[in-house]
Amino acid sequence: MIRVLIVDDEPQILRALRINLQARQYEVVTAADGAEALHAAATHRPDLVVLDLGLPDLDGVDVIRKLRTWTPVPIVILSGRLDSRQKVDALDAGADDYVTKPFSVDELLARIRAVTRRLAGPESPPGARIGNHTVDLANRRVQADDGSAVHLTATEWQLLTILVSNPGKLVSQRQLLQEVWGPTYRTETQYLRQYLVHLRRKLEPDPGRPRHLLTEPGMGYRFQP
Repeated sequence: MIRVLIVDDEPQILRALRINLQARQYEVVTAADGAEALHAAATHRPDLVVLDLGLPDLDGVDVIRKLRTWTPVPIVILSGRLDSRQKVDALDAGADDYVTKPFSVDELLARIRAVTRRLAGPESPPGARIGNHTVDLANRRVQADDGSAVHLTATEWQLLTILVSNPGKLVSQRQLLQEVWGPTYRTETQYLRQYLVHLRRKLEPDPGRPRHLLTEPGMGYRFQP
């Protein structure tokens, strides 16, 4: 059973999430502030943390940084609509994904499933369907339904591999830039925009309205199967 630590200073949110997660066979631990969250994480060793950024005692980003000094536990953050800078800071500090308040339980559960897939252990290299194309990462091949092959550059392959290997999960701009171009390019977000435009033109049925290679404005990108 997956153990989830929920951190929020609103009792009604804690109660609602506890009920919904327990009904879906998650073990739930709760905390109402940052200090309690850090203690609960050390005591209960959760498999995943759902963390509100607006805590009464510690900044949520500071909680993430403290957790990251000793644990790689997946972290999904909860944030208000206007906290885009704080969300970016949280992702850079080590959060794995985010949900914007107000949110639906189904949306949060989808994020939880996405970031906890890695708990199941290593899998064979993934493949995916994007529009009318089959992506075979193991053989580095993209084939259209009519049998024609789609050529991707080395950089396009690197970006696509990272996104497809994390289905449903937000991959931050900084992570993509660092993994593909290196640490000195972590602010060159225009690179990502240009290459994602190329990938969409090659793979999405309607590149102007992508269904699979999605942009999270100011945050990063997400592959939606």
